[in-house]
Amino acid sequence: MSDTTHTGPVLAADGTPLKRSLRRALRAQKLRALALIAPLLLFVLLTFIAPIADMLFRSVENQITGKTLPMTVEELRDWDGTGTPDERVYRALFFDLFFAAEGKEHTKLGSRLNYEESGISSMFRTTGRDVDDMGKVYQKAFKKLNPAFDEGAFWYEMMSGGQGAEGNTKLLSNQIGRLEMLETTTFKGEIGFVPGAEIYKILPNTTRAYTAFAAFTFFMKNDVVAEEDPWEAVYPALALDLAEPATVAALADYQGPGAQELRDAAAQIDTLPPVDMKAAFAESNKDWLRTEYWQVIKAYSPPYTTGYFLNAIDMEKTPNGIALRSEDERIYGILFKRTMFMSMVITFSCIALGYPIAWIMANLPARSANLLMILVLLPFWTSLLVRTSAWKIMLQQQGVINDVLVWLGLVADESRLVMINNQFGTIVAMTHILLPFMILPMYSVMQTIPQTYLRAAKSLGANNWTAFWRVYFPQSVPGIGAGSILVFILAIGYYITPEIVGGTTGTFISNRIAYHISSSLNWGLGAALGSILLAVVMVLYYAYDKIVGIDNVKLG
Repeated sequence: MSDTTHTGPVLAADGTPLKRSLRRALRAQKLRALALIAPLLLFVLLTFIAPIADMLFRSVENQITGKTLPMTVEELRDWDGTGTPDERVYRALFFDLFFAAEGKEHTKLGSRLNYEESGISSMFRTTGRDVDDMGKVYQKAFKKLNPAFDEGAFWYEMMSGGQGAEGNTKLLSNQIGRLEMLETTTFKGEIGFVPGAEIYKILPNTTRAYTAFAAFTFFMKNDVVAEEDPWEAVYPALALDLAEPATVAALADYQGPGAQELRDAAAQIDTLPPVDMKAAFAESNKDWLRTEYWQVIKAYSPPYTTGYFLNAIDMEKTPNGIALRSEDERIYGILFKRTMFMSMVITFSCIALGYPIAWIMANLPARSANLLMILVLLPFWTSLLVRTSAWKIMLQQQGVINDVLVWLGLVADESRLVMINNQFGTIVAMTHILLPFMILPMYSVMQTIPQTYLRAAKSLGANNWTAFWRVYFPQSVPGIGAGSILVFILAIGYYITPEIVGGTTGTFISNRIAYHISSSLNWGLGAALGSILLAVVMVLYYAYDKIVGIDNVKLG
């Protein structure tokens, strides 16, 4: 008798091993399922995940200072934060600010730093208008020495080092890279200019300033570099270079374009005004001599900062470290506490008002329950602004409610109640607006509770209250939990209703976030406040899950 036992792998119908065939089938099934939900995943990613990620990034992003004042930031690293910086810092600031003013970026930086120290914005704005005049002093002086220094073609030939000269492409790339921060930059065509490597070694400041001018002229203004006169900032850079003894020695052997003109200018450098940028900035705006302004610039020069989050919790960076703001400037802590407190009050108000309604709807015949359901849903068919404005009319001192109270004699005409532009008005209006979100989950859960449970409890000797509290209420708790989560989370994020009826004491932290996003344009602080609010919600959600259990929350 032959042995027919099969010891090889089990094969599928097509001859492939069964395990491999099953894995292939499961993989194809998963891919089909993924393809079905891919549109939803993409939609959630683009409309939910990406905005949250962008908000979290904006709350720490602070690259504007380093991009706008790169040389100044570099020089400030050695400053100890006392007194005012030395001349080197002011010289770097001049070249950085001149470039930024040409691209209209200095006002953006001023606005950013003004969030930290009031007055910096106007300082940047006024000096941005004066940097041209700072350079014109040296432009006129060099033109007087030799008219060639006022010709664009002469500068182009001198800075490129002549035909066939070795070029410094790295310096050109660096200056073009600075243009990337300007939203209107159009990188079309070749610039046709490369700074000469030899002239850069002799005149580093001048070559750097002229290369910045060349890149800006070509890419931002779409003009021919050789036909344009250089910026006024190029001339003080040339004065700085020619005042160096090493430059005079190097020019003695230099044979490139403009060599003789440069040697003649170096011989007469003592006749030019000394380069004193610190005095020039002080003349433009004396605030440039204020130590605290320079401390702010240095503190917010890194690409990422905790400053927005510190401001969001009423703290700030100081030369001595992190400290609380003065008492009259602490507003966000008050707003966060008020938001949490009022949201809790609104939630409990909705529970107190919504529970009886949901119970009645769950115990009425279907026809009557449907009629009540229509009345519950009716507010959804009315604009939020209309409902909020209606409460503003009803609650004001000359409104309907006060008129009725005066007519009934409950309130004197001269002592009308103040029920609007305060916390009471916000709580009343938002309770009315959010009440349906509490009723619907509770009604859905109560519908599933059999009435026979109450009858059974009463038949065992329980009175109405005991039957309700010991039998019915525990089964309705999941509906209360679901409604509470909906109402509380919606409440802490509301800003339209508190803005209209809250006044100064009834607004939420969301109103401040909306202000920074749409009015003050302090997106970093708005993002930090939003991030903290998101973290608070997540912590409360976690605590709710641990105490109640999210699995016990039901919508019916």
